Amino acid sequence: MNTPTQTNRLYTADQRARRDATRWTLVQGVLAPLQFLVFIVSLALVVRYIATGDGYQIATASVLVKTAFLYIIMITGAIWEKVVFGQYLLAPAFFWEDVFSFGVIALHTAYLWVLFAGTDPLTQMLVALAAYAAYLINATQFVLKLRAARLEVAA
Repeated sequence: MNTPTQTNRLYTADQRARRDATRWTLVQGVLAPLQFLVFIVSLALVVRYIATGDGYQIATASVLVKTAFLYIIMITGAIWEKVVFGQYLLAPAFFWEDVFSFGVIALHTAYLWVLFAGTDPLTQMLVALAAYAAYLINATQFVLKLRAARLEVAA
């Protein structure tokens, strides 16, 4: 694996210091695994509903909780980026993660739309699954970025 050079480091020294000093790093560090836990539980409930037809209300509630976590982590993540990088979103170090996050939010919002529009429950759950697939890709992007940051410190 290539060792990062000074020109392609994820954080400058100043950005790393701001990242380490802000409480928003802790907020993100707590919210991200909680959101993932909610995702796992909700995914199981959604799949159960699709497979058996049972548990629509609990599956729906779980998707709403997951969507709320997503909105909260996006807002707090934008604040974190502002503190660390000086802009609310699309900082060069997290550009593609943020771009994909917009798609994840769009799909979760589409779920809300089909839910409140009264679309049939199966369609609602399929939209939730599409949102969850996108979330899983996006979560993987952020985990890989976190890993890169740790490797950068080790180098």
